[in-house]
Amino acid sequence: MKKSEELFDVFDAKKNWLGVAPRSEVHAKGLWHQTFQCWIVSLEEEEPKLLLQLRHPDKDLFPDLLDISSAGHLAAGETIEEGTRELEEELGLSVAFEELIPCGMFAEEDLISDKLMDREFCHVFIYRCDQPLRSYVLQPDEVSGLFAVTVSDFKQLISGDRVQIASSGFKRGENGEYVDVELPVSLKDVVPHPVAYFELLFQKLDEQGWK
Repeated sequence: MKKSEELFDVFDAKKNWLGVAPRSEVHAKGLWHQTFQCWIVSLEEEEPKLLLQLRHPDKDLFPDLLDISSAGHLAAGETIEEGTRELEEELGLSVAFEELIPCGMFAEEDLISDKLMDREFCHVFIYRCDQPLRSYVLQPDEVSGLFAVTVSDFKQLISGDRVQIASSGFKRGENGEYVDVELPVSLKDVVPHPVAYFELLFQKLDEQGWK
């Protein structure tokens, strides 16, 4: 089955289940569907850091931009708990659902173009993982790189207090090798999410003492 024809459960705006539809129809018609999203926090160094994945250039939504550490659509019939497969598929992490810290659900609407509307019920989680960046195994056709930014810097970027922050990580080279990169990051380099979405994330990080 082609990626564009993956099947998703679809809902109305009040999250009442309506049925099942293929991915292409879901995005063309702006049908509500579900995603699993997990932000990884590293305390490997003194200051807490968030990991941002670099989306593959062939992605239909937001190619070549930095985004949530690991995220993906829930397939038709798939539970939120089963969404942890995204961590293993994209980053090589085997994680039990109980290890995740829930931030809550966020309903997000993104008008990508005249022919593409993305409406998602985002189930947002945090996972602490202190392993070195180079220990992650990236899914070749989904993730092109992995970068770390401090939580404090990222907050300032999102709030507009900073126009650019530093990140360090690696990209996948032409032959599949990992190449270390120091990457300056501005808002145009990050997949856009509403400020309220980030507030949901930052509130939970603050509660954990990861500021």
